[in-house]
Amino acid sequence: MKVEDFDYYLPEELIAQTPLKKRDESRLLVLDKKTGEIEHKKFYNIIDYLEPGDTLVLNDTKVLPARLIGEKAETGAVIEILLLKNIEKDEWETLAKPARRIKEGTIVSFGNGKLKAKCTKVLDDGIRHFELIYDGILMEILDELGTMPLPPYIHEKLDDQSLYQTVYAKEIGSAAAPTAGLHFTKDLLKKIEAKGINIAYITLHVGLGTFRPVSVEKVEDHEMHSEFYSMTKEVADLLNNTRKDGKRIIAVGTTSTRTLETIASKYNKFVECHGWTNIFIYPGYKFKGIDALITNFHLPKSTLVMLVSALAGRDNIMHAYKIAVEEKYRFFSFGDAMFIK
Repeated sequence: MKVEDFDYYLPEELIAQTPLKKRDESRLLVLDKKTGEIEHKKFYNIIDYLEPGDTLVLNDTKVLPARLIGEKAETGAVIEILLLKNIEKDEWETLAKPARRIKEGTIVSFGNGKLKAKCTKVLDDGIRHFELIYDGILMEILDELGTMPLPPYIHEKLDDQSLYQTVYAKEIGSAAAPTAGLHFTKDLLKKIEAKGINIAYITLHVGLGTFRPVSVEKVEDHEMHSEFYSMTKEVADLLNNTRKDGKRIIAVGTTSTRTLETIASKYNKFVECHGWTNIFIYPGYKFKGIDALITNFHLPKSTLVMLVSALAGRDNIMHAYKIAVEEKYRFFSFGDAMFIK
């Protein structure tokens, strides 16, 4: 399978630069995965497609203010690091630039020395391991010195950082937001629960894969980076009962999907667990954990376009994306949504 098969034409002006003020008023393209039929709705109409007894699964990860701009202690050169994942204690995997200026032992200072980072390991593709040196509580220091790591296709400054968090974000540790969840408001979630739909929270901390394009020609040659996930016993029991009752499990976002599929594939049911996943879902994959998916519109040739193509069929997805472009939907992180039912 060629990566080129998942390319599509997207005018740059359709890449959403800012989030909507009212989260649930984004547009919603509804795609029937069996027939390929398409409907155009508003996001708040999602409740009409959910049935009592269904379970909606959301990723409650919270984005770190993980983008830090500092200077090299020796030369004063400007260095940017993006915290990707906490390896152990104060050791972090980061994406650094310009990476060529950072060797083992290099020290970068942030906020006039309030936070320092010492490079402990040099890896390929701009990846560096740093030991963070500070006094006090790291999360408070990051809140003060760091900013949200917005994707590179967003050029506008985000005045309100909370707009890049879901309203239910709780477990801090992501390098990017699970953006399908950005459409939900607390009020909409209350209405969904009032209709008799279960809401379950799992965690997957979004990592490097979000920032890395697919650089191979053949889909099968691509390697995913590992991301940490966890599921509680309460949620596992709820999902198993949803299945037993013949109701649907509806994932909110590709991160929830990858978590559910990782667990269902490994155990053939849902269990309390945590670990690291590098699951790569592309056409030919047989879904074991989810029945339907709420998601955003993804980058051409990305692993996420491959994932939704595995669920709905490549032809259906490519047609839906073509219609979305013609109808001037807003694309990517701050864009509109799609419901694959």
